[in-house]
Amino acid sequence: MTKWEYATIPLIIHATKQILDQWGEDGWELVQVVGGPDGKGLVAYLKREKQ
Repeated sequence: MTKWEYATIPLIIHATKQILDQWGEDGWELVQVVGGPDGKGLVAYLKREKQ
C-alpha cells in the first residue's frame, strides 16, 4: 500500500507559479487550492509518496 505525506502552503498571488514549480521539483503533487482562513489568500494542499 502506498503511503503519502502531505503539506499545506500559503500561495502568494504574484509568485504562485514559482512556488508550485519549486515544490513540484521536490516531488510534491498539487492536490487542491482553496481560499485561506482569512478569506484573502490561497492555500495549496500537496502530497508526495513517503520514502
